[in-house]
Amino acid sequence: MVDNHVAVDIRTSFGKGAARKLRAAGKIPAVVYGHGADPLHVALPAHETTLIARRANALIELKMTDGEQLVLIKDIQRDPVRQIIEHLDLVIVRKGEKVTVDISVHVEGEPYSGTMVQLEHSTVSVEAEATHIPEYVTVNVDGLEEGSQIRAGELALPDGSTLISDPDMLVISIQQPPKVAEPEPGAAAEGEAGGGDAGEASAEGGDSGGDSGGNDAGGE
Repeated sequence: MVDNHVAVDIRTSFGKGAARKLRAAGKIPAVVYGHGADPLHVALPAHETTLIARRANALIELKMTDGEQLVLIKDIQRDPVRQIIEHLDLVIVRKGEKVTVDISVHVEGEPYSGTMVQLEHSTVSVEAEATHIPEYVTVNVDGLEEGSQIRAGELALPDGSTLISDPDMLVISIQQPPKVAEPEPGAAAEGEAGGGDAGEASAEGGDSGGDSGGNDAGGE
């Protein structure tokens, strides 16, 4: 089911200058392609589209003057500093057809005490029906011991999904936490000794300064 319906404008002006004007007017430039159709250049409302794009593999029903078109957000280009959406690639999909998408890996549970979870791959590629794309696949690591590994082929995918990633791809491994390097005892002792010498030298310097001050006073 598609809940996102967005009214779009057809773009007739192109280039960086035209794109800047669109963004200044609260629009996001995008291109629609797929199913052998010629690329269609459109502009979507920025605020509404940004909210939709927070969900991975979001579907949008584009409302145009000549009808509606179901699309999947395939690629998002963002400003590297402000992180606002600058451009979207939208691929045409049909209800009932299969699409290939990347879905995130969600880890739940706690491994054996004293170990940690190393997420080797945060997403896996699956094939799913266009209007029933799963948001993620859940992996339970409860009680797993050091050295345990979970590969893509061992994941329990949501119903209706088929794995596209290599089944042997390592997704999760259970490891010991990295050890924090500690300073050698000898180095600490040397530092303390050096500090003592410096303190003694400072004290001697202070005595010397005091004697010099006394001589100056006597001269005056």
